[in-house]
Amino acid sequence: MRINADFTKRAAVHFDETPWVASPAPGVERKMLDRIGEEVARATTIVRFAPGSAFAPHVHDGGEEFLVLDGVFQDEHGDFPEGSYIRNPPTTSHTPAAAEGAVILVKLHQFDPADRTEVKTRVSGNAAQQELFQDSVETVALQIWAPGQAISLEATGGVEVFVVHGSFSENDEAFTRWDWLRLPPGCRFEAMAGAEGAHVWVKTGHLTQMTA
Repeated sequence: MRINADFTKRAAVHFDETPWVASPAPGVERKMLDRIGEEVARATTIVRFAPGSAFAPHVHDGGEEFLVLDGVFQDEHGDFPEGSYIRNPPTTSHTPAAAEGAVILVKLHQFDPADRTEVKTRVSGNAAQQELFQDSVETVALQIWAPGQAISLEATGGVEVFVVHGSFSENDEAFTRWDWLRLPPGCRFEAMAGAEGAHVWVKTGHLTQMTA
């Protein structure tokens, strides 16, 4: 399976225009943003857990990072409410579940094999930028854009922008809640926040390897 698999091109997915696809786990559905592979894949996905649903225990061979968008995600390591950002590096394992239901943005099989950095944090405050993770390759942050703010981001190593709340427009295309945009390395992200502003999850620097 290949979805938005050409990383030399701009890719955009709008939440309201994308169908839910059933997963192998009952009650767990997905909206696929990009994907290379079948059930085990390099993937960026919105995952919805119905109340009481769960995945079987599994090991993260290629790592996993996720942001909780709604509800409470759970595993044997704890409860992670809306706004939680988690990085489970290669060799870690867990049993995902959501007793009351949850929606998460998740990226799979995109870690350096040697990465062993675990992150468990929560988005908080009203700072213009909250850094969630940074290493020599990539930076992950939550940014808050004021209403009507003009945004310019360097995308030397590529950029992904996911709308948590609010809206923005880029290249005459509107992006609202839970929409996703990916630009290839060498671009510059130029956008305008909507009338209500925007809270966005931004990941930069990580796509050079996909276009080499």
